[in-house]
Amino acid sequence: MNIPAELKYTKDHEWVRVEGNVATIGITDHAQGELGDIVYVDVDTIDETVDKDETFGSVEAVKTVSDLFMPLTGEVTEFNEALEDEPELVNKDPYGEGWMIKITISDESELEGLLSVDAYKEIIGG
Repeated sequence: MNIPAELKYTKDHEWVRVEGNVATIGITDHAQGELGDIVYVDVDTIDETVDKDETFGSVEAVKTVSDLFMPLTGEVTEFNEALEDEPELVNKDPYGEGWMIKITISDESELEGLLSVDAYKEIIGG
């Protein structure tokens, strides 16, 4: 299972890549594997500020629909529009082409609450 060490993680299986005050967010390899074939990614929070732990969208797989939770409070500035035509990118490349949103971070102190790669591995039993 692929769990890049340079990223931060949440207990809800989102990953976060921080560059300055911008965070790119997606779901982990573990999460996409548990969900199965992803057929639709719905994000309706563009240009909205969403609080940490609130829902920013959902992902639909063949068997289930799962909410996507904000790892950090911030304004959703970008949605990966490639997912509209190719939601399976989340399955193929969850940390690259399968990213979901970019946000402007509102409260950088929340970064301390994110999980390291080792802490995330403990949650998923890796």
